[in-house]
Amino acid sequence: MPDWRIPLSDVDLDEREEEAVVRVVRSGWLTAGAEVRGFEQEFAQFVEAPDAVAVSNCTAALHLACLALGAGPGVEVIVPSLTFVATANAVAVTGGRVVFADCTSPADLTMDASGVERLITPATTGIICMHYGGHPCEMDGLLELCRRHDLFLIEDAAHAPGGRWRERRLGTIGDVGCFSFFGNKNMTMGEGGVAVAREPEVLERIRLLRSHGMTTSSWDRFQGHAYEYDVRAAGFNYRLAELPAAVGREQLRKLERNNLRRAALLERYSNRLAEVHGVEIPFAGRTDTAHLAVVLLDDGERRDVVRTALRDQGIQTSLHYPPAHLFDHYRSASGYGPGDLPVTEAVASRLVTLPLYATMTTDDVDEVCDCIAAFV
Repeated sequence: MPDWRIPLSDVDLDEREEEAVVRVVRSGWLTAGAEVRGFEQEFAQFVEAPDAVAVSNCTAALHLACLALGAGPGVEVIVPSLTFVATANAVAVTGGRVVFADCTSPADLTMDASGVERLITPATTGIICMHYGGHPCEMDGLLELCRRHDLFLIEDAAHAPGGRWRERRLGTIGDVGCFSFFGNKNMTMGEGGVAVAREPEVLERIRLLRSHGMTTSSWDRFQGHAYEYDVRAAGFNYRLAELPAAVGREQLRKLERNNLRRAALLERYSNRLAEVHGVEIPFAGRTDTAHLAVVLLDDGERRDVVRTALRDQGIQTSLHYPPAHLFDHYRSASGYGPGDLPVTEAVASRLVTLPLYATMTTDDVDEVCDCIAAFV
């Protein structure tokens, strides 16, 4: 394993998370129980939602949201191509057809709301938007489209816990919001996700499908609140366990502070790299929840040279993301190919993701910027 001096991401873990894990181990109950329910209530309060359902990961949240809102065989759901493939896969595994949308521009890598309307057909049932890098999508246009065409709107808020759009928390604006707590996210529990919903019946459908469609849980029965159960739907085992939930509760308490730290580091990146010829900064002047620090090089062929130079200095980089519509599965299943989404394809060939995490120092940022400046 490479010994990165400046890794792409890192975690902010201390004795508080350790104590939370010990608390769960000593309780003797590891399956979904009081910690999971506590995390759901605290997260719902944080994002200003009535309630929340914790699940094993964000992909599970997206899948359950699609099912709860009616995705399935014979329908289409429009998703961005510049996203982690889970956004598209969540539709595909319901049997629905994935329709990919282009991103807005090199300055705004979120879904192009005006272009989405041209993709709507009689088979379209919904849209999934993704707040790329923690930056809100153009929600006015998307909400208006959904209203006029009677479509559902799912927010993939994996990058945006704690973010806002017009004073409203991201994830609470569409019909369902889905969040991720993977190891590189602004708050983490290793794996884990959560869903919030506008309508209580939608959230209850997600809650039912999360655990085999069962009407009561093992925790209910252990506490003596129930002695039997019915199965009302063919559901899944998408439950979150107690150990990650306990870690998540501690991480949630650090989230606003860490988001502010990430925003300050992203602002420093933007100010430093604005002086470097040949480097473009998407979302210039915006920090929002600052999940990713991405740059666009003026020449895609130079990208590997820059990434290699950074690697040789012990600095890790990544690519967020290869265009999902060009993966083999979606080429063969849906007939996509090069040239179908020109903006996404153009920016994806030039993108580099730089290190960004709450425990990073300003000296680290300056070192990354100096290295880029030396090779661009």
